[in-house]
Amino acid sequence: MYAPVRADRIVQPASLPRARRREQQRQVIVMTLKLCGFSASNYYNKIKLQLMEKGVPFEEELVWTGNAHANLMDRSPLGKVPFLDTPAGPISESMACAEYIEATYSQNHLLPADPYAAAKVRELVIYMELHLELVARELYPQAFFGGQVSEATKERAHKLLVKGIAGLAKLAKFSPFVAGPQFTLADCAAIVHLPLVSSACKIIYGEDLLASLPARDYLKAMGERPAVRKVNEDRKASTEIMLAARAAKKPA
Repeated sequence: MYAPVRADRIVQPASLPRARRREQQRQVIVMTLKLCGFSASNYYNKIKLQLMEKGVPFEEELVWTGNAHANLMDRSPLGKVPFLDTPAGPISESMACAEYIEATYSQNHLLPADPYAAAKVRELVIYMELHLELVARELYPQAFFGGQVSEATKERAHKLLVKGIAGLAKLAKFSPFVAGPQFTLADCAAIVHLPLVSSACKIIYGEDLLASLPARDYLKAMGERPAVRKVNEDRKASTEIMLAARAAKKPA
């Protein structure tokens, strides 16, 4: 099932004939929100989980990265996923997608109404993505894809991760959710990013740098949510396809 975008959110020029305005409204109503990318991507899954937790019906379009086809680049200028196809046009970058979804669909808000509380949720997302996940991403080639990472990169990443995790520890509540008593966008980010950071650290450094946080128990509890279970199932299936495709491209 797919949720229509409310026609009253689309501003119609007053000069249009009434019949034409009604026809345009009907066209908008039948258009569905489309999430484009692939389920092995944690940033894709952040938006997918947001949509599912909010109860916003949507379509998924499988789009792999590394494809310079004009139809992709026109919708996501850097060829990155995820991106959204909306009735008004495409939106790239996961946080821009998340903000659009929160502003457009009023049910089950994942950003608090209070401006300060909402800013603190955004702050948590930025900390996890900028200071943890993007730093740990430098380790992924060796941790997950059979490549090699220089010792200098490992040392730099370790230093930044220790600093970033200490910063996150001052902000995160885990009571029971990352930002406090309510499930928010911060949880959508934590659920998809923290397992990767934890796994990469254990593989590269032989220790879980997140062990000082209650991340393990938190992720176990979040894994019981139906939307999280579905996202994780799809992630595993998509990851197997992605790894098989990578293996097929390697020279014998």
